[in-house]
Amino acid sequence: MFPGFGTVLNVATVLVGSGLGLLLGHRLPQRTRDTVTDALGLVTLMIGALSAIEVTSEVLAREVGSNAPVLIVLGSLLLGGIAGSLVDIESRLEGLGDRLRRRLNRGTPGQAAGPATEEHAARARFIEGFLTASLVFCVGPLTILGSLSDGLGLGAQQLILKSVLDGFASIAFAASLGIGVMASVVALAVVQGLLTGLGFLLGDFLSPAQLAAITATGGLLLVGLGLRLLQIKQVPVGNLLPALVVAPLLVSLVAVLR
Repeated sequence: MFPGFGTVLNVATVLVGSGLGLLLGHRLPQRTRDTVTDALGLVTLMIGALSAIEVTSEVLAREVGSNAPVLIVLGSLLLGGIAGSLVDIESRLEGLGDRLRRRLNRGTPGQAAGPATEEHAARARFIEGFLTASLVFCVGPLTILGSLSDGLGLGAQQLILKSVLDGFASIAFAASLGIGVMASVVALAVVQGLLTGLGFLLGDFLSPAQLAAITATGGLLLVGLGLRLLQIKQVPVGNLLPALVVAPLLVSLVAVLR
């Protein structure tokens, strides 16, 4: 698979899901959506566990010593979590969505008299669908983690999982919010494409040991996402995202100090 495959697949699933949503309307029962979400949560836990196994990588152990990898992952999560919670990345991501929605809705006419009423209502519905879907598909830990991993050459498994999630979500969104959901693929392609490109550039500067540390740390973040999907624990994964930056830095520091 080529870098960017995950984003291409994600765009395709959202297009297909949106089309199905426009056709099916509200016919998909809630229990079916809940069952699918639980299944995806279990798969997310599995992928996260398989990624976290990289903490046992021989390349990482040779670079930092056999006892250090677990401590590096732990330190990355602690330091990254502290930094992320102080900045409150999770709330800021949610706030970004709210601000964008308010700004767009500010320019959307409300109740209007005359023949233009239906056109205004259609425009408002399109904007709401586009904005809601764009935020759900583009603003989230799995978007960042998956796109960077794809660009770094670590595989597109995370974006493949996200594609399935977004595909089912787009069915529900399009059923209630209309064709604006389908238009959100433009924002999806731009955001994930840029993040994948960033990961591709970083791949030339990161050592195999650093990539292993990022993979192991990212795997635990995926476990957190799985717990959220299963509604077991609302882990603030957004606040833990800085751990992906801390992990390669700790590898370099420990390697120098050895």
